[in-house]
Amino acid sequence: MSPHFPTAVVTGAGRGFGRAIAAALVAEGTGVVGIARTERELRAVRDELGERFTPVAADATDEALAQDVIRRHRPSLLVLNAGAPPHMAPVHEQTWETFSRNWNADTRHVFAWTRAALREPLAPGSVVVSMSSGAALAGSPLSGGYASAKAAVRYLRGYAADEAQRAGLGIRFHALLPNMTPAGGVGSVAVDGYAARQGVDRETFVAGREQPVLTADQVAKAVLEVAQDPGSDAEYRLAGTGPHPIG
Repeated sequence: MSPHFPTAVVTGAGRGFGRAIAAALVAEGTGVVGIARTERELRAVRDELGERFTPVAADATDEALAQDVIRRHRPSLLVLNAGAPPHMAPVHEQTWETFSRNWNADTRHVFAWTRAALREPLAPGSVVVSMSSGAALAGSPLSGGYASAKAAVRYLRGYAADEAQRAGLGIRFHALLPNMTPAGGVGSVAVDGYAARQGVDRETFVAGREQPVLTADQVAKAVLEVAQDPGSDAEYRLAGTGPHPIG
């Protein structure tokens, strides 16, 4: 059986959620163009996943890169997962440079690829899945502008869905908002920061969170489930129990 998505692009594919998402897509028969800054990590993913994984060592925030990759590979699925670990400190101990880090990485790269998806455009029936965060709903006082950057990812999804509908492009836009979890690189940094703030060890903090704790494989499964659903554009809070529609 041919895959639902012959070709996909996954940003932040070198580790964590992105690596798990790439692996799940390859297992489904999809060719994956994996983008990350670190060539060594991408080579390791290629060694694991084989020839269906095409590594591209580059800055995912580069608008010219987004346009070139879409034109060259014609993906029918974009998974916009790249992001930077936030600087963990209360607001009065942040600088504007540390506070805005996730605006300049997470939000900027979603903007670049969303814009390219609409301007090229992607083929009808294509899907864009953007990784926001549960912090966009509840805030995150120790991670600077992270929560607001991820909230902007939600807005971009909504704006893009409206424009795609107005233009009759037939492109669906989704956002996933994962709970904090030690399974991802960003989540692991946050877990350590909040555990220290509460004066408990990492394991105690995680045990006090919503159970079961979200894993990278569950994130990958949710991406495939949401992308393959022919329903309308939507946002989902993502917990260890699976994706839950918002609104």
